[in-house]
Amino acid sequence: MKSRTFAYMLAILHSSIVGLSFLFTKMAIAESDPLDTLAFRFTVSFVIISLLVAAKVIKVNYSWESVKNLVPLSLLFPTLFFAFQTFGLKYSQSTDAGILSAVTPILTLMIAGYFLKEKTTLYQKLSIVLSVVGVIFIFVVKGSTINFSDMLGMVLILFSCIATACYTTMTRSLAKDYTPGEMSFFMMGTGFVIFNVAALVSHIKQGTMLEFFSPLSSTEFISSILYLGILASLVTSLLSNTILSKIKASQMSVFANLSTVVTIAAGAFILNEQITIYDIAGSILIILGVVGTNYFGRKKEHSIKVNLEYNGEQSVK
Repeated sequence: MKSRTFAYMLAILHSSIVGLSFLFTKMAIAESDPLDTLAFRFTVSFVIISLLVAAKVIKVNYSWESVKNLVPLSLLFPTLFFAFQTFGLKYSQSTDAGILSAVTPILTLMIAGYFLKEKTTLYQKLSIVLSVVGVIFIFVVKGSTINFSDMLGMVLILFSCIATACYTTMTRSLAKDYTPGEMSFFMMGTGFVIFNVAALVSHIKQGTMLEFFSPLSSTEFISSILYLGILASLVTSLLSNTILSKIKASQMSVFANLSTVVTIAAGAFILNEQITIYDIAGSILIILGVVGTNYFGRKKEHSIKVNLEYNGEQSVK
């Protein structure tokens, strides 16, 4: 019980960091190309986690078998997720991305149910849908609708959601064999190599190598990259890998929608954006959905445990 409660606290912290990351991403992209931002972001992440490994704060032990298992994981996240998301946002509106991303918990529920045989009750399914409805409600009442003329961008955003759902499911499966540090180190290393190579090749082809380093003269860019690299990439990776070793993928994924609530709150307190009654109503739906998903999941597990104990006692008699 205590470990599960601890996992819920970590999930709330994870959602809070992700919710604030949108603000820092907007600040960083205002100063740099999206691909360059990803390169700097994962450079910071990989340098920090490498120092932690060198200092033996994080211990890693890989074999060829582990490399074979962790490569697909790191290709799903961060590589495919950020690639699909970045180019999806390029060809569509951010509001479209917000609405589509809300379906990630449903995709995770389906994928985890199929591959991991994770079973959820009807009330859990309804709670997940309630959370998704809360996110969509917030976007729709603000006048946002899905623009089908941006079909390419929407498809790419949907692929990023699928990548997240597959990553969450795979992490849950691998968590019994690898530590959060081992998975995160491999993921940050993969992101560092792929995004830096992609950014450098792009600049070399265009003859704009100096533009790659020019954002470093901006203190706003540096502060944004530090937040994105350390907290929004490295810390969230360690958190999600730890959380998924303790609770089901479907229970973890629904917490992602809490980031919408955090984004709204951040916009109000940091950017002085106005919070409407619709924001509050949608946020309440999201929170109820998150609480319901995990409450009914815990209730089901308790019921199963009681039945097993009862059956055990009966067999003894």
